[in-house]
Amino acid sequence: MPATASSARSERPEAAPKKGGIRRAKEAQILRAAERVFARTGFAGARMADIAAAARLPKPNLHYYFRSKRALYRAVLANILELWLAETDIIAADADPAAALGHYVRAKMRFSRFYPDASRVFANEIIHGAPEIGGFLRQELKALVERKSAAISAWVAERRMAPLDPRHLFFAIWAMTQTYADFATQIEAVLGVPALGEDEFAAATEEVVRLVLRGCGLDGAPKSRVSAARPSRRRPPVGSSG
Repeated sequence: MPATASSARSERPEAAPKKGGIRRAKEAQILRAAERVFARTGFAGARMADIAAAARLPKPNLHYYFRSKRALYRAVLANILELWLAETDIIAADADPAAALGHYVRAKMRFSRFYPDASRVFANEIIHGAPEIGGFLRQELKALVERKSAAISAWVAERRMAPLDPRHLFFAIWAMTQTYADFATQIEAVLGVPALGEDEFAAATEEVVRLVLRGCGLDGAPKSRVSAARPSRRRPPVGSSG
């Protein structure tokens, strides 16, 4: 997990000891099922029985891995945050602005494609005032954005990109990329497609990259060499209590 989240003990589940491959695979299976249920019903409406059924596991087995619904909910949030925040590592003062921002946008679009339910769970948490991760947002996330904003400000000072407020650049990137997960139904209706597939995401990704780079005064910049493959799923920090 990025250092920005390492001290969010009250907001995030405790990291578990190293586990074998079978346990990690089972936890990943449970998390994907929990993402679907939480995205559909919210935290209050979700039942552990429904998550167990979605994961095709007996309910007692679910409690073996996650002792409470809250522990499982926090693990879902922790996992998507870990995936998202790790991709900011490329944003550094000595990096090429176009390559770094292009990489970041493409990564966020891949997560919207492959983990839409996790994004919807996160969006619902924010809409409801972030009761579970509010402290993390105000502390660790704020500190991360400040560090990355300093790198972007260095690019601006060196006239490597247009002047702007880096914080609002992040807000814009988050909004543009996550809308393809959170509001996929709206986009599908406007595009006239039954679902957003590989072609739609490829086209959307390039449009969003162009919008971001143009807004930063980086027209005609080279494309970032980032794989379009499914992002790897890191083992999430999981808790044993709610």
